[in-house]
Amino acid sequence: MNTLVQGPARTGTTRLSDGRLLGWGEWGPTSGTPVLFCPGAAMSRWLGFGADVLEGLKVRLISLDRPGLGASTPAPGRGLLDWAEDVRGFAAAQGLERLPVVGYSQGAPFALACAAKGVVTGVALVAGGDELAYPALRGMLHPEVAKLVDLSAAEPARAEAFFAGMSVQMMWDMVIGMSSESDRAVFTAPRFAEAYRRALDEGFMQGSAGYARDTVLAMSRWPFDPGAIRVPVDLWYGGLDTSTVHSPDQGETLARRIPTARRQLLPQVGSALLWTHSEDILRSLLSRTG
Repeated sequence: MNTLVQGPARTGTTRLSDGRLLGWGEWGPTSGTPVLFCPGAAMSRWLGFGADVLEGLKVRLISLDRPGLGASTPAPGRGLLDWAEDVRGFAAAQGLERLPVVGYSQGAPFALACAAKGVVTGVALVAGGDELAYPALRGMLHPEVAKLVDLSAAEPARAEAFFAGMSVQMMWDMVIGMSSESDRAVFTAPRFAEAYRRALDEGFMQGSAGYARDTVLAMSRWPFDPGAIRVPVDLWYGGLDTSTVHSPDQGETLARRIPTARRQLLPQVGSALLWTHSEDILRSLLSRTG
């Protein structure tokens, strides 16, 4: 178990066919198996995971900034499936084939969109944001989350404007405030906190509109059927995860909805399991997509 974090070994941008740029950061050997990373809310390409195991696993981890975050060109009005097409264009431009993806927290629906569109060969969702607007989850939602889900459905423009009021400090305070004691111990450790804050600074570099659009999409119904996903999906949840915006039932309902899903619930960890169990997560993903 290790929470080593390092800045990306390589960074850059890739131009898509419509002229927009996608910012990216990489860790691990350039000759390794490429694994895409869809990071959490407002996290940019600057915070990866598994820095101490990538060489041994021969993994080239590639984190992408979603539009409007970090170094990626904004795309107002974009949807989840638009992100899948962005990833398709990125993979083609980079010559990447058989690309699995890891989605963390708010990055989960973006990773699943890639699976639904056939862009990736497998998915690992870690502390994944569930489809919060799915009717069966309604009674499990925290009341404040339920209000935001309703607002996103009824008045998406107003919801987006509300989320655009977020700042780096507010995001940090929200994450730490809703974290369990075990997660706070990881997130506030000096080196991790420095890396996380750097990622948020970069994520908000162009303002808050990118985060706001992501969050409206995360609070809305997904434009794809999870039941139609055919690639392997690993769901990883920590029993000590106290976030109100991940999964209210720790992925049980989502696992039933995805026919290829395999759920792992680790009782003694929280949402920081992406960093405390990086090797397990990557080994499982590689074994199912190899």
